[in-house]
Amino acid sequence: MKNAFGLTVTAAVVFLLVSAAIAGATPTARSTVTTAHTSLGRVVADGSGRTLYLFEKDTATRSACSGTCAAYWPPLLTKGGPVVIKGVQRSLLGTIRRSDGSRQVTYAGHPLYLFSGDTRRGQTNGEGLHDFGAGWYALTPAGKKIDRD
Repeated sequence: MKNAFGLTVTAAVVFLLVSAAIAGATPTARSTVTTAHTSLGRVVADGSGRTLYLFEKDTATRSACSGTCAAYWPPLLTKGGPVVIKGVQRSLLGTIRRSDGSRQVTYAGHPLYLFSGDTRRGQTNGEGLHDFGAGWYALTPAGKKIDRD
């Protein structure tokens, strides 16, 4: 009986995390892309200065991160084209259509994600992690991955 209760609680927590991530990832406006100074140097960031990451399992036209993956690594979604503030190259910005129909921002052909473990501007806690079958890396303003492995 204890195991069944624990399993139910675990399932409920996972459901809440995924639901919160999906709700939080719902675009309400055009997303902003800029750069931020971090311990890795200058990286591509969202409008709040939070580091954006690429997922090595993705292709230029398809995100391989959904469900539980997107709870931990929320995609940068947008309504309309992304807005450039400073430091990034407008020509490297784009979008792809996700399987749920939403639009995800790309940079240099890489779909972009935030990391749930980064709570403040300039953090890079997701750099070099290998979650959900591949590596996660911050990007330079030139669109190259930062690999500190």
